[in-house]
Amino acid sequence: MDVTKILAELRLERAQIEEAILSLERLATGRGRRRGRPPKWMSEVKKRPRGSPPRRSENPARSAAA
Repeated sequence: MDVTKILAELRLERAQIEEAILSLERLATGRGRRRGRPPKWMSEVKKRPRGSPPRRSENPARSAAA
């Protein structure tokens, strides 16, 4: 019975458990419904079908003046 070997294995297992706990805590804080309106770019991405070109401004003179 090698006590130092057992201690080394337990320390390794403790480090792995701590990493698992941290990962689960990060997942838990990332969940939940967001409040408010989604950003404009996100709603535009959802509206466009896949593979379609990006939308252009309706008034090209307005974008050139800016």
